[in-house]
Amino acid sequence: MTKYILAHDIGTSGNKATLFSEDGKLIGSHVVSYDTDYFNGTWAEQDAEDWWKAVCLTSKKLISSLGINPQDIAVVSFSGQMMGCLCVDRKGNPLRKAIIWADQRAQEQVAQIENHISQKDFYHIVGHRNTASYGIQKLMWVRDHEPDIYEQTYKTLNAKDFIVARLTGNFYTDYSDGNSNGCFDLANLQWSEEIITYAGIDPDKLPELKPSTFVAGEVTREAAEATGLAAGTPVVLGGGDGVTASVGAGSISPGKTYCSIGTSAWVTTAAEKPIFDDEMRTVTWAHIVPGLYAPNGTMQTAGGAYQWLKNTIGQYEMHQAEESGRSAYDYMNAQIEQSPVGSNGLIFLPYLLGERAPRWDADAKGAFIGLKSENQRGDLIRSVLEGVTMNLSIILEILRKQVSIEEMIVIGGGAKGAVWRQMMADIYNAKVMVPNLLEEASSMGAAVTGGVGVGLYKDFNVIHQFLDINHTHVPNPEAVSAYQPVKELFDECYFALKDVFAKMAK
Repeated sequence: MTKYILAHDIGTSGNKATLFSEDGKLIGSHVVSYDTDYFNGTWAEQDAEDWWKAVCLTSKKLISSLGINPQDIAVVSFSGQMMGCLCVDRKGNPLRKAIIWADQRAQEQVAQIENHISQKDFYHIVGHRNTASYGIQKLMWVRDHEPDIYEQTYKTLNAKDFIVARLTGNFYTDYSDGNSNGCFDLANLQWSEEIITYAGIDPDKLPELKPSTFVAGEVTREAAEATGLAAGTPVVLGGGDGVTASVGAGSISPGKTYCSIGTSAWVTTAAEKPIFDDEMRTVTWAHIVPGLYAPNGTMQTAGGAYQWLKNTIGQYEMHQAEESGRSAYDYMNAQIEQSPVGSNGLIFLPYLLGERAPRWDADAKGAFIGLKSENQRGDLIRSVLEGVTMNLSIILEILRKQVSIEEMIVIGGGAKGAVWRQMMADIYNAKVMVPNLLEEASSMGAAVTGGVGVGLYKDFNVIHQFLDINHTHVPNPEAVSAYQPVKELFDECYFALKDVFAKMAK
């Protein structure tokens, strides 16, 4: 009898429940959305009960719509948004709304830590910079501004850990999500006593650390009634969404690299040790695969820049799309093909929301540079994709200093267009491979992690049963050579305007 794996991907906009058969086939998925409260300029919160309701609804919907016997689900596993702070009591009930990854309120708490440890030393312990994005700084904010909540807090959890607690009654986190708390000793895979001391946080408020494949418990009777799952179903921890995506994209051995292009984008590889950049431009995550790390660089606005272009400059293409029933991007891509490498001398800086890797510059702005009267519409469109890809190529070159990378898998909505994929191959000077499922990497990674956790699979190499490569793009040597001076000019343009951007921000 076929066994199934239920993977939940608890994202920022909603929860996606995905059912896979044990042989790696996607059986079905269902999404339930929820809201985010954005306020006070830099604050972002979600109601954790909305996560739970979404998990219950999507589980029931999948089971009923597919006619699956809940007893045939061998394991439930998770991928979830990272870098959050949800304070819960001893029963696992939320004491306040979750402060999610996008929240930047904890600037004073960042400074408190910096009074004791330099950015460089922090970076070499955690693999990340000390910023307001991470969990420990957010918990410090709760301590400083909501002391009653802090005192009542039994544990602080990330999204998937809260759902695991609801399903099993047990409080754990895995190494990848522990890493996203900002007080994690990356080399030893344990909480950093040094940073916790500097932060002035009670370490007992942090959950116990376990591998991602750890069986956290079984679905309780109460949880079974709420979700439609069978009581006693094993629950595997899973990992943070950025790291489960590494598994789902096949980045499970040293040098195996992938690029994810959605609204934001990142390049991640796998390595046997953390990769520390002298300028701290990249970060390193604890990998889900034992013995590996996931060095990474994430930029703010990738597909988001292309979407911005469509919505502002691409009104004509949007009209064409409405008339024909096709995508506006099809018409934009056709114009890109009429523009040469380098967009006829036009450079686009894709920093519409500031920038994380490789700039770490909140003041950075977007810019078209080098506009001339002979530039055509296709040049503007092409320059946007080139700018995003050249920014990602800087991240790739940092990783290449320590890891040999000659090919990569590309996933996400940006991988749908053949024009952009070939551009990536030429700018990255790497073979670009496109899998059959572009939007399921996190879910597949969670599913494989669950299967390994309960012994359904021997090891993570089973991901190759899930992944089929549909397209491969090989670098064009002439384009690779032509892009080299353009990449150098792209970098020079940012540094030439860096001080200008800072003045504009004031």
